[in-house]
Amino acid sequence: MNQIQILVVEDDAPVRNLITTTLKSHGYRHLAAVNGQAAIMETASHNPDIILLDLGLPDMDGVEVIRRIRSWSNVPIIVISARSEDTDKIDALDAGADDYLTKPFSVEELLARLRVTQRRLALLQLSSAPGSSYENGPLRINYATGCVYLGEEELHLTAMEYKLLCLLARNTGKVLTHRFILQNVWGSSWNNDIGTLRVFMATLRKKLELGDGAPQYIQTHIGIGYRMVRVDDAQP
Repeated sequence: MNQIQILVVEDDAPVRNLITTTLKSHGYRHLAAVNGQAAIMETASHNPDIILLDLGLPDMDGVEVIRRIRSWSNVPIIVISARSEDTDKIDALDAGADDYLTKPFSVEELLARLRVTQRRLALLQLSSAPGSSYENGPLRINYATGCVYLGEEELHLTAMEYKLLCLLARNTGKVLTHRFILQNVWGSSWNNDIGTLRVFMATLRKKLELGDGAPQYIQTHIGIGYRMVRVDDAQP
């Protein structure tokens, strides 16, 4: 039996049953909630390892559920929603979601997202190398603690934003293709993930690049991918 416990928050019974049956058949332990209040209570009571969250809940919007849970928990939250507009994804990610899967989805894709999230959790638990850090101008990453600082201020990144930032940082100066990033962060290279990648990059930039005079860390190479710029070298 997989030790990972997953909370499924979904009011549509057929979809909820599909997800929970899939989880059970692959050895995951699971809980279920049919509305936002129940999701918050289950999270507080059982401290699940991962949450699968629908946004269209009967009592409150899923984005509000994310905000409330994020006020006291960093549990990974994967949104599963029929809302496919970039604004919906941005709202969820800004609120603190770690990943976004659009309905209809394949069971294989859902399981792949869960495996990636599990690997991320394992890496966070194992990342204990003392003194392991990255510095780029005022940006500093402490890999041992998983903390990111901009000057003296600690940045509050989602797990997905943190993994993207670390991948870019460890390859500073190199152009990373969309496919390379998707394979290393999501564990897949589905074409429909490129839109989600753009959204995550946008939310990450908002946290890194505060104002017109701030260093521009992430450079976009249109149609190719992204590159972390060494800002010290870019300064006049």
